[in-house]
Amino acid sequence: MYTFGIVLYAFVARLIAPFHKKAKLMTKGQRQTFDILKEKRIPEAEYIWVHASSLGEFEQGRPVIEKIKQKFPQYKIVLTFFSPSGYEIRKNYEGADIVCYLPFDLPRNVNRFLNIVQPKMTIFIKYEFWMNYLCSCKKRNVPTFIISAVFRPNQIFFRWYGKDYRKVLHTYEWLFVQEQSSLELLRKYNVNNVSISGDTRFDRVYNISEQHKEIPIIKNFVKERESFVLVAGSTWPQDEDILIDYFNNHPEMKLIIAPHEIHEDHLQSILSKIKRPVIKYSLATEENIKENDCLIIDCFGLLSSIYKYGNMAYIGGGFGSGIHNILEAAVYDIPVVFGPNYQKFKEAHGIIATGGGFSIKDKTDFVFIADKLINEKNTLKTASENAGNYVKKNLGATDIIMKKLSEIKLR
Repeated sequence: MYTFGIVLYAFVARLIAPFHKKAKLMTKGQRQTFDILKEKRIPEAEYIWVHASSLGEFEQGRPVIEKIKQKFPQYKIVLTFFSPSGYEIRKNYEGADIVCYLPFDLPRNVNRFLNIVQPKMTIFIKYEFWMNYLCSCKKRNVPTFIISAVFRPNQIFFRWYGKDYRKVLHTYEWLFVQEQSSLELLRKYNVNNVSISGDTRFDRVYNISEQHKEIPIIKNFVKERESFVLVAGSTWPQDEDILIDYFNNHPEMKLIIAPHEIHEDHLQSILSKIKRPVIKYSLATEENIKENDCLIIDCFGLLSSIYKYGNMAYIGGGFGSGIHNILEAAVYDIPVVFGPNYQKFKEAHGIIATGGGFSIKDKTDFVFIADKLINEKNTLKTASENAGNYVKKNLGATDIIMKKLSEIKLR
């Protein structure tokens, strides 16, 4: 039934590819995978295969990849993605020796992929449970690990109808989970090769903050520090309606907004709502930026560095399927605000509990929180310190994982 489901999924993806950009990129990319592997794989080299579903999972696994390359340079890395949003952005990532799409989890693809790569170790990140790949690695005695994993009772493994699928949990050599509840849940079902490592995303955002470089245009934009700077990252229209209305009525605030989607229709929609001087990053210079109160980031790759320039961050997605990365803002010691749909995000619960983060359910909530942070200096100072300290207290997952990998396999 599982394999039939994958066959059906692959069929639908190919069927809609001519009309769906992501499906087109994925199916086209998968067709190129085996050619990429044959061209780039060095026969005498030993490879570790790391798989990330998308960009977020890649960033989560990146500290481990880079630590392996640093401590065990004799191994080469094959990095695979399932989603175009990961592959298309990181296909030239220098930390991996080969980067490609992961072919659909069908027996023929699985055997062909593993026959070419011949991994000495496999690392999956957070939520990746491809049954045929996992079972084949187990049969081939390839030690397989999952890092920064989270398990919940409503997942298929723990449902009455998921008994067969639960077997995939026993294909791992070791499972590194983020929290105690995941550990206890797995042990309840006799999965005992598991330990708590924490979340490698904390290490990743900290590394980014340590390597931060100045962005002259942004620096000039916030130069007049008597203005309160709100950085809004990965926003969607419902987020923007709340933020922009507040910004239009608060001249003491400057706004940097980096929307999740930067196609022209969306950018024009944002511009039409703003009633104060505004400019897009692509048109900004170090001189003309001083004349504007709002800067719209119409490119990718800058957001994690831009947060440093803010007094407060708003993280988008909380009025949709879930919030985007709050940690890459909090690491710079600024409070974070986000919408109501954060239940699945452990870090959101954690930062709210420490007083460094705030959830809103509507415009009224945002006005209340923003007013307090702008007008009460001690409130802002305390919330900022709490946000930064929350990240610092959760560092170290990468070292925990590397220690165990070294004990079990890496030499």
